[in-house]
Amino acid sequence: MSDEPPIPPATLSSEVVDALNESDPEQLRDVATYAEALAEHKEGEARLEESADQDEVEERPDDLPDDVPAKATITIKEINDNRYYYWQWREGDSVKSKYKGPVNPDE
Repeated sequence: MSDEPPIPPATLSSEVVDALNESDPEQLRDVATYAEALAEHKEGEARLEESADQDEVEERPDDLPDDVPAKATITIKEINDNRYYYWQWREGDSVKSKYKGPVNPDE
């Protein structure tokens, strides 16, 4: 143990540092326990929110083929004056496509 007091992280506000410096050892231990529990709680909330966002992304349209990822979008390609729908998505550095069907001009 050093005779010098610890140096507070630069990210702490001066108000927090002052309040901690005025606290006795028992209060500091209580603050440490509370801060750790609060950090775990907030991390858990963030994980739940992230997983909820993932659930929304992973909802699959009814007509999405099994071999096409949920993140795919529909694109229209024109080939020889005919227009076709394709599912399109990115895998790494490449873009993948799968034929969906012809574009109905009456839509």
